[in-house]
Amino acid sequence: MIRFNFFPWMSSILNFLAGTFILTAHAAEATPARPNVILIMCDDLGWGDVGYQGQTRFRTPNIDSLAKKGMAFSRFYSAAPVCSPTRGSCLTGRHPYRYGITFANTGHMLPEEITLAEVLRSQGYTTGHFGKWHLGTLTKTVTEANRGGPRGVKHYSPPQDNGFDVCFSTESKTPTFDPMKKPATGPIRIGWDALKPGDDFKDYGTYYWDEAGNQVTDNLDGDDSQLILDRAIPFMKNAVENQQPFLAVIWFHTPHLPVVASVESTEPYKDLDLHTRNYFGCIEAMDQQIGRLQTELENLGVKDQTLQFFTSDNGPEGPDGDPGSAGPFRGRKRSLYEGGIRVPGIAVWPNHIPAGSASAFPAVTSDYFPTILDVLDLPMPNDREFDGVSLRSVWENGDTQRHKPIGFESGKQIAWTANRWKLVTRTDGSTTELYDIQNDPEESENVISSYRGIADRMLSQLEAWRKSVRAKQIH
Repeated sequence: MIRFNFFPWMSSILNFLAGTFILTAHAAEATPARPNVILIMCDDLGWGDVGYQGQTRFRTPNIDSLAKKGMAFSRFYSAAPVCSPTRGSCLTGRHPYRYGITFANTGHMLPEEITLAEVLRSQGYTTGHFGKWHLGTLTKTVTEANRGGPRGVKHYSPPQDNGFDVCFSTESKTPTFDPMKKPATGPIRIGWDALKPGDDFKDYGTYYWDEAGNQVTDNLDGDDSQLILDRAIPFMKNAVENQQPFLAVIWFHTPHLPVVASVESTEPYKDLDLHTRNYFGCIEAMDQQIGRLQTELENLGVKDQTLQFFTSDNGPEGPDGDPGSAGPFRGRKRSLYEGGIRVPGIAVWPNHIPAGSASAFPAVTSDYFPTILDVLDLPMPNDREFDGVSLRSVWENGDTQRHKPIGFESGKQIAWTANRWKLVTRTDGSTTELYDIQNDPEESENVISSYRGIADRMLSQLEAWRKSVRAKQIH
């Protein structure tokens, strides 16, 4: 057993055993002043796929409304250019290479990691995960999804083993409409027209699982985003009725392939190609559910007591010309250029975060963990390295400069950025590029020859960070 003093102001000692926190004395009581927390994440939504950033091809009124109600970050990053690593960063505050989830369908959340759900549950919160998990397999017996069942037992690490009380979770992707079904014949990778009554279909092969490890079999027809909210809303209602603060992690599958949308959602775009009309339609359907969520918070009387974050796990899928948009930025999903990692980022907390505010502060999904602990006046664990910083001073003091650079590594790509500069290089050192990212966010001009000293300093910092990441020490 490893013992450490996690909450020094408490007389209790936190025992860390098999990935579970056990408080041997009385935990601090959650107070009404402590906000509920909602983490909303889309899957493969590009920086340019939202109206508040200039997108006019389809409608995202409820996402745009979130930006008006809180702070929109023009320079918000996913911790990785693919989904699994980014998701882990949201829950741990650490770079994915520190906990071994270096790419999609690689590794799993380890028991020694401290997750946001575990911390908040120890503080009296009830915790729920809804939607895509992708941080480990969810069943040891049923062959499903990408790794589920006997073939992936060593990667079994469901949400309920990582601090979540309630789950409605999939291991990985599902269709964005009728998520358990696919056509009996025909190509399916990109998507298809919504199945009609009487159409032949097969199981898609990815299932929803609850916190008891049971496969969910009811209420699984229709828009996938609605099905997720159908479970998240009762969870929140129950928490409010019990006067208990909650953490709701709502990770939509939209608009990850295969994209499928209802006839009603695609009707405005019926003259467009199949992929485009489904892409636009499924995002609009998800946007409606984000609006539904805001209405429910209002009806429950907890809108002002709820801190919400909205983002995407990486840039848009596919080559240039596919319907997803990275805005003006270079690169897309799987790339460490801006288009692969710069994503929509919004924070909303009425009476705390100024409505209609904007920030160019370089923020990243790893910042969620330290920000929420800071809001709750909880100290950071002192037995491991963290890559995130608290964003509280951004909305309270208007901070614009980040003092801890953001490191990225994915495959053979590496990048290092903080404020003005961004370094992009390769693990073998074959190429190194330097961009004045504040004045050239499109990364159109490599200025390394003019600023060699800055590049060398950044390379030295990057190498020290990479050594720290690989150490993975938890004392």
